[in-house]
Amino acid sequence: MSSNHLNLYFLRHGQTALSRSNMFCGSGTDVPLTEIGHEMASLFAESYRHISWQAIYTSPQTRAIQTAGYIGKAVGQQPIIRDALREIAYGDWEGQSVEDVNQKYHDDYVRWTADPAWNRPSGGGELAVEISDRVMSLIQEIRSGFDSGNVLLVAHKATIRVALCQLLGIDVGRFRFRMACAVAGVSVVEFGDHGPYLKMLSERSHLTEEHRNLPGT
Repeated sequence: MSSNHLNLYFLRHGQTALSRSNMFCGSGTDVPLTEIGHEMASLFAESYRHISWQAIYTSPQTRAIQTAGYIGKAVGQQPIIRDALREIAYGDWEGQSVEDVNQKYHDDYVRWTADPAWNRPSGGGELAVEISDRVMSLIQEIRSGFDSGNVLLVAHKATIRVALCQLLGIDVGRFRFRMACAVAGVSVVEFGDHGPYLKMLSERSHLTEEHRNLPGT
């Protein structure tokens, strides 16, 4: 990545029991990493410790804080906790499977699937446009503070995909169908002379082949 530009690294946290089972796990579900999730975070830290980080930001949720802790320790930096990076609020769907949500909240689920930008998960869940607003506010703050260098943001699947869509001019209502975001995957956006430029999407070469091939990751 160019050292003359600002590079934002978006890291999704390591595996959790709910990511492994493909359950709705949002801001209302604070689960820790599994043993494998800790291994993933450690492998990321080992591979990316050579990078000179201007700052490391993390979601306030346990799975993200644990993930950020490994790279923070490796490079001697304290991750900065920011609420803007929390996961989408899934409302009444928290902790449930897609199949159960589709059965219990079918109409809401169909509307949300069609356009999550403007349709909430049942029970006061969060709109994709609301996620975009909070993350973009943090990114503007980061861009104001750093003209160049590398900044790491440790966050979550929906949050990262919404942010990438917004930065790249893609309708945030399509985030679930336009962006990959595997567990412990890294995406990089460079802010160059012509605006945000996607350099890497959900890259996981820092993981072992065994980790990359696990179901639900």
